[in-house]
Amino acid sequence: MAWPDLSVMIMVCTAGCSSTSADTSDVQVELALKPPKPVVGTADVSLQLADAGGAAVRGADVRLEGNMNHAGMKPSFSELQETQPGTYTGTLEFTMAGDWFILVSATTPDGRRIERKIDVPQVKSP
Repeated sequence: MAWPDLSVMIMVCTAGCSSTSADTSDVQVELALKPPKPVVGTADVSLQLADAGGAAVRGADVRLEGNMNHAGMKPSFSELQETQPGTYTGTLEFTMAGDWFILVSATTPDGRRIERKIDVPQVKSP
């Protein structure tokens, strides 16, 4: 009798513990860098998140990972802060000249994950 009870408990936990991934492909992600054509060093980052209707996506946890297109370089990381509804700002360090990309990873308060890759070509030397 202990086995059937245990299997029911495992099934309930599995059903209750699983997570579903909501489609976030309709979320608009707009990233702006200052300077717009970045150079090696620190760039200011402004990121806007909006739903399909244009409403701000508020309260997200937004993180960036900057990488070069070629292997072997240490990535740069940044956590952005919401400064206006749906607008997240911070900085990101470009450590070398060349072609970069930024991986945007955001989690909304309701647990949806937003992930995008944004190319940043031709970062120049100062």
